[in-house]
Amino acid sequence: RYEPTWGSLDARPLPAWFDEAKFGVFIHWGVFSVPSFGSEWFWWYWQKEKREPYVKFMDTNYPPGFSYEDFGPLFTAEFFDANQWADILKASGAKYVVLTSKHHEGFTLWGSKYSWNWNAVDVGPKRDLVAELATSVRNRTDLHFGLYHSLFEWFNPLFLEDATNAFKTRKFPTSKSLPELYEIVTKYQPEIIWSDGDGNAPDSYWNSTGFLAWLYNDSPVRDTVVTNDRWGAGSICAHGGFYTCSDRYNPGHLLPHKWENCMTIDRSSWGYRRDARLPDYLAIEDLVKQLAETVSCGGNLLMNIGPTHDGRIAVVFEERLRQVGAWLKVNGEAIYGTKPWRAQNDTVTPGVWYTFSPEEGKVNAIFLNWPVSGILELGEPRPKLGETQVKLAGYKELLKWVALGEKGMVIALPQLTPQQMPCQWGWTLQLTDVN
Repeated sequence: RYEPTWGSLDARPLPAWFDEAKFGVFIHWGVFSVPSFGSEWFWWYWQKEKREPYVKFMDTNYPPGFSYEDFGPLFTAEFFDANQWADILKASGAKYVVLTSKHHEGFTLWGSKYSWNWNAVDVGPKRDLVAELATSVRNRTDLHFGLYHSLFEWFNPLFLEDATNAFKTRKFPTSKSLPELYEIVTKYQPEIIWSDGDGNAPDSYWNSTGFLAWLYNDSPVRDTVVTNDRWGAGSICAHGGFYTCSDRYNPGHLLPHKWENCMTIDRSSWGYRRDARLPDYLAIEDLVKQLAETVSCGGNLLMNIGPTHDGRIAVVFEERLRQVGAWLKVNGEAIYGTKPWRAQNDTVTPGVWYTFSPEEGKVNAIFLNWPVSGILELGEPRPKLGETQVKLAGYKELLKWVALGEKGMVIALPQLTPQQMPCQWGWTLQLTDVN
């Protein structure tokens, strides 16, 4: 059994499914999706920091005295179809999904007993959005279902009181945050608990180690659940399950501990923004590049979308997800279930990222630029004459190659018309029998 100490909890092996999955989709949805302006931190920027664009937006578009709470009933979700969301998630090639069950605004997407009149069953949609998505994902896909949960809440009076007391009192975690965590685990049995928002309070204030000991020892998901590293000030990148270290973390080199790159398709916001322009969204080439870089360095990629207040996944997000899925249909063997190789990227040709498929003993070289010459030079592999075979994923014939001294090889790519290309945006060479 695990003790409620970091020493004991950190020693728990990460359930194998998480490393094998490689790719997940993050969903940021809440009352912030109603103003859908600037950022999901709208409430904080408007009321606390009083940032000019936010104050002006409210003054121009809403009557005097309109409060953030007044956005609650406008979070209507009338077009939310959990089956449709599940089908899009499945088509993306993702192996897990993480939904914001509660962000820093404190509004819960399920009918929490501990969030009176500030939850989706009592206000707005009048529906249990967590239950609906969990059911559809489990019935229609093989994705693992996960939940994001914010420990702190910006404007909760109990949290603010504890903060004033330098966190010597613990009214908020004992009456709100912890009961909610036990509630979502027991009720929805998520296989990921993606914690966030420590409010600069230590893990002892949140009793994170006590909760995690229960989660790993006695909860209904004790054998399969994975958690991240955001459990109190100082725990990020140091304690917990997989490490996130920071938002959009992409170190570009191998790390000794399992990590995740959580990033957004909209470069500047996690929640939906009605004011976003096309260049604000990452192109599919950028997404494939991030996936290749992240996985070759031992990470998972968690790619975020922000649905609308009325429950739609905007078509630009749907298209990006379906594009990633189309790419993974051809190149998935170079991603799912792989391990990092001895080299993460090539030393001679830029934009080449390596992964290793242990079962087949295959080295996968994902190259992001198709060379004009039709010749690709790789500096890292050590091929064996007469033994090494080179294949292009999605293309049936073997490719010709020559060795370059001790190390390195030159590969002749097939001459293909655009219609004959197995995929776009990035390609995989599969090398068998290399040293």
